[in-house]
This record gives sequence, structure tokens and C-alpha cells, in this order.
Amino acid sequence: MLINCTLNGRAVTVEAAATTRLSALLRETLGLTGTHVACDEGVCGACTVLLDGGAARACLTLAGQCDGMAIETVEGIATGEAFERIADAFLRHNALQCGFCTPGFVTTVAALLRDEARERLSDAEVEARISSVACRCTGYLPIVAAVRDLLGRGR
Repeated sequence: MLINCTLNGRAVTVEAAATTRLSALLRETLGLTGTHVACDEGVCGACTVLLDGGAARACLTLAGQCDGMAIETVEGIATGEAFERIADAFLRHNALQCGFCTPGFVTTVAALLRDEARERLSDAEVEARISSVACRCTGYLPIVAAVRDLLGRGR
């Protein structure tokens, strides 16, 4: 099927089977390898992308579902103004180590920063969103500190 979507701000038409996983379409067909695939079951969050602005698992999303949608990958976020703030906060707090989960965190945090309700979210709600991405290296405390810093809730 032909899938018409907006990918990282550009109109794109790509042919793929409707049942192709979005992660495979992005990585193998479109060459956007910033979206990492680890568990392939939607548990780890390494493949998180933004679909119409909301965080979604690319390994669980079928390409056919994306027709007419806006897809933003870590490559798209990396060209935006929020990326520098996210990267700076993560570097200051030593929030990343091996880097495999980084794309999932960048997209998840970008969605959080764009959420109009972010100021009303409790610390527990913010931490729940962050915990949707698995990191085996940091123990989450530096990641939580970086996100709190980004939200002006430094501790």
C-alpha cells in the first residue's frame, strides 16, 4: 500500500505492506536508524517515536496505521530547538551511558516538554512517563534529575 505521511516535517509517500512494523519501515526502508529496536514487544521503549505528537512504540505500530499521520523520529527532534535543551540537561546530569535507550528518552522527553499539561503533572506522573523507556545503565536517578531540571523542578 502507499503510505502518505509527514515524516520529520516533510511530506513522504512510501510503499510498504500494511503489516510492516513502523520500526522496520523507518530503519530498513527509509534509512532512519536512530529509532532503535531492542525487545520488539513494546516493553523497552527504545523505538519510541512521536505519532501526531504523542509518544508511540514503532515496533508495535503498523505502517498502514500511519497513513495521514505526522511521524517524528529522533532525527527530526535532533533538528529542533528542544533537542539542545534535552541534550544539555542529560549531559549535565550524566543521564546517559551506553546510549542504546537514548532515542527513546529523547522522543519521550520531547513529547513531555510539548505537553500543555506538563506544569500540572505530579513528579510521580513525570517519572511514570520517563519509566516507559528502559535503561539498564543509569538506575534512572540521573535521568529523572535531568527531566526535573528541564521542567524547572531541579532538586
